[in-house]
Amino acid sequence: MMKLLGTTALASLLATGAIAAEVTVGAANVSDYLDPGRDHSNVGSQFYYNAFDTLVGKNHDRLEMEWVPALASEWKLIEPTLMELKLREGVKFHNGEDLTADDVVFSLNRMYQATFPPYVVRSKDRLSNFAEAIKIDDYTVQVRVEREEPLWETLLNLQQVMIIPEEYTKGLTGDPKVAEDSDFEAFSLTPVGTGPYKVAEFQPGQKVVYERFDGFWGEQAPLEKATVIRMPETASRITALKTGEADIVTNIAPDQLELINADPNLKTEGSATALFHVMIMNVNHPHLKDPKIRQAMSLSIDRDLLNEALWLGKAVVPSSHTMEEMGQLHQPDLVTFEYDMEKAKSLLAESSYNGEEIVFDAFPVYYTNGVLAAQAIMEMWAEAGINGKLNVTEKWTGNDPEMMARSWSNPMYFADPFGSFGVMWAPDGPSEGAGRFNTDEEYAEMWERFRFNGDVELRNAAYAELMDRIKQDPPVLPLYRPFESWAMKSNVNWAPKKGHIPYVLDFRAGSISFN
Repeated sequence: MMKLLGTTALASLLATGAIAAEVTVGAANVSDYLDPGRDHSNVGSQFYYNAFDTLVGKNHDRLEMEWVPALASEWKLIEPTLMELKLREGVKFHNGEDLTADDVVFSLNRMYQATFPPYVVRSKDRLSNFAEAIKIDDYTVQVRVEREEPLWETLLNLQQVMIIPEEYTKGLTGDPKVAEDSDFEAFSLTPVGTGPYKVAEFQPGQKVVYERFDGFWGEQAPLEKATVIRMPETASRITALKTGEADIVTNIAPDQLELINADPNLKTEGSATALFHVMIMNVNHPHLKDPKIRQAMSLSIDRDLLNEALWLGKAVVPSSHTMEEMGQLHQPDLVTFEYDMEKAKSLLAESSYNGEEIVFDAFPVYYTNGVLAAQAIMEMWAEAGINGKLNVTEKWTGNDPEMMARSWSNPMYFADPFGSFGVMWAPDGPSEGAGRFNTDEEYAEMWERFRFNGDVELRNAAYAELMDRIKQDPPVLPLYRPFESWAMKSNVNWAPKKGHIPYVLDFRAGSISFN
């Protein structure tokens, strides 16, 4: 471990290269691949911001939207459905190639006109309005959309449209002139970006090693090296922190915070994460087709009690599918989800329910407190008269027609109701595609009014209608925004930033320092 120094002295020594600042992170999970285009998982979100850049950047220190130049130095609408972007010159990829419009067009069109199956899914659920990127000259590109887009900057700032090198990617396998599925598969194991750190080592599911990229176009990275190692058990992560094996560890439950903070060599940072732990329900399962049964399943869950018992009151229990990060689109006054045990019992008595066993699937370690929450839900269901059974499984069952209910999460992929609820529950979106959710013409019409309206008040009104539909025929119950914590050595200054999507391990300039 390095000798502790004052901030000024440390900055001076880092600038001269006299010492090497390194951190090791003990993470609950590590992704099986590193490709920002295909990934949308809570685990994957940790890994891309250090190594990749978007065209439009964001000030992540602020909760409010503040767009800043990144790989694009400027941008403007030249027609209602056409945006032009000027690229920053002198940008290099980690392999030494220069970034040009060819790389940008390749990166964007691999998503906008996706053929690689994982990209097709991501394109469909958040980028379906984007038609194509067009090269104008070496440092100018245009992006065309099908319909007027109220979320231009937001959707050009997505992780999925981070820029990757065309020539390098096409040359990984097969014909170097054509991007094949095998190229994208290979890229996910040997990624190259333009960010302040390059991926120096990647062991899928186990380890990621970042090293400072001296050719970075912006402010130099403060760390020489950052290593993220999978440590799935909470106890093993805390032990690693105490023994010096790790400098930072992820996913610490609130009941561990007092113990950690009592150690003068350790401290914690945490926040109510921009993500909902949810219960999803299969509206098409034979035992759950009656909406009254699903309403009863939801109404019988005392989410405030779960918050107090599991999160010491630090989580945020929502009245609707909304978050303060959504700014003017945040609607905390909507009451879509609530606790009412007597109403749950009454609805169950009125329903077609005949005591059938309702199975609740839960991951064993993926979600902090996930199994404990599921166990408590079984007791609440029993009080309402629901015959529940907990099934703890490593298998993802969300696309299984036999799935009845399970734990899941709805992250805020971007700060808009479309970026949390919409990505999951839009017409023809992932939930409907998996066969566990249905929409119709009325729902689609509400969605269209919400998604493409440029007037905030009209968007809010349409979203309120969607939430009322969800209340009457529920496929999902947001349990809470979990209060996720990170523990670290007392000399490490790091915390999750307000403007990031959940779980990002941001080690860029200004994001980490040492006492």
